Amino acid sequence: MNRQLIRSYILLVAVAILLFTVPVAFTLTDQLRDDTESSVKREAITMALLLGNGDRASCEALAKVAEAYGNVQATPTASCDPRLETPTADAALTRALEKNEATTDWGSRFVWGKHLTVTVPAEGDAAVRIVYSTSDMTTRLWQIWGFRAGLAVLVLAAAAAIGAYAARRITAPLRELNAMASKFSDGDLTARSPVTGPPETQTLARTLNQGAERLDTLVASQRIFVADASHQLRTPLTALRLSLDNIADGVDDEFVREDVEQATAEVVRMSRLVNGLLVLARAEAKVTAAEPLSLREIVAERLTVWRPAADERGVTIALIGGSVDGRLLVLASPGHLDQVLDNVLSNALEVSPDGGRITVRAESRADAVVLSVLDEGPGMSDAEKSRAFDRFWRGQGLTGRSGSGLGLAVVKQLVTDDGGTVTLADAPRGGLKVEISLRASPRSGG
Repeated sequence: MNRQLIRSYILLVAVAILLFTVPVAFTLTDQLRDDTESSVKREAITMALLLGNGDRASCEALAKVAEAYGNVQATPTASCDPRLETPTADAALTRALEKNEATTDWGSRFVWGKHLTVTVPAEGDAAVRIVYSTSDMTTRLWQIWGFRAGLAVLVLAAAAAIGAYAARRITAPLRELNAMASKFSDGDLTARSPVTGPPETQTLARTLNQGAERLDTLVASQRIFVADASHQLRTPLTALRLSLDNIADGVDDEFVREDVEQATAEVVRMSRLVNGLLVLARAEAKVTAAEPLSLREIVAERLTVWRPAADERGVTIALIGGSVDGRLLVLASPGHLDQVLDNVLSNALEVSPDGGRITVRAESRADAVVLSVLDEGPGMSDAEKSRAFDRFWRGQGLTGRSGSGLGLAVVKQLVTDDGGTVTLADAPRGGLKVEISLRASPRSGG
């Protein structure tokens, strides 16, 4: 916007210069031409009168004037001063001798040529011609236009400086509003914009600040709700599971034990569902802002946590290549990437066959870091992929019967909140490929 304002200001000044300076320069050029033509023609007429008189005094005066002008010519019949050159016979000389008409020739249609030639008739079948050099006029012409061109450059430079200052003053409130919006997008709900500038931006700043206050209050309320819900829901579910475990230990009836185990499984699933809902609630509240985090440390920690569960089923979790180095930083909220990897690895382990392989791979692409998790399970159809991120949708090939249907919904919500993307594709060796693209931190080493 600053550039547009500066360009507009310079263009306005340039148009003003064009409208007022250029016509003046043309007027001065025409005036210089007319004055010179009148002066030379007047001198030529004076010489013609002196030549026509023919007396000694007139001839002496003619000689002095001719000496001052340098190049003065006269017809051969003019014997007043034999030092005068004889003009070349041409149309101008013919008109002066036969028609008694004076002529002026500038030597060029564009401004003027190198010489101004004025031919005037004199008495006694004679004519006088002055060939006047226009070099002094050309110098004066360059002075006229050069001065105005230099002045225009200085005025445009001053206009650019003034325009830059004015543009910065005008757009300063907008930059403050943009800074506030950027902080908001990063999760800083305490950001406020100063109420400055013209009335329109002051009104906008007040409105945004009021909206920010209301949003901060609502988010704070949601945080309190999430904390309360976390305590109120987890505690009875944990107690219920412990009660069911105690019942199962004290029951010998196989049918009752089976019912208790089924109830315990449902309690476990409900616990997972509650945890997923709480994670989504926190993510939607945008409680934390994204910050540079070491991708290697997070991946190594989560793989260490999940390898024992994989080893029980003979599933191998492999980290491919050395692309995940310590200098590679991603922009993510603390805890988000841990939960993303937990959900993706949990799904991959659940659908992987015994003795299968889960591959984790990371690579840098321009300004992003792509983390891929590939399994050897049954995969997903295109229709299932299109619905996989829906809440409470469970696909047999993805989460099995014990899933809550929130795993990939949580993954997408957390990754999107951190400015990334998540996509599903077919793995090269069969199964599913979950590709997570995260923003690379500018502080990452090269």
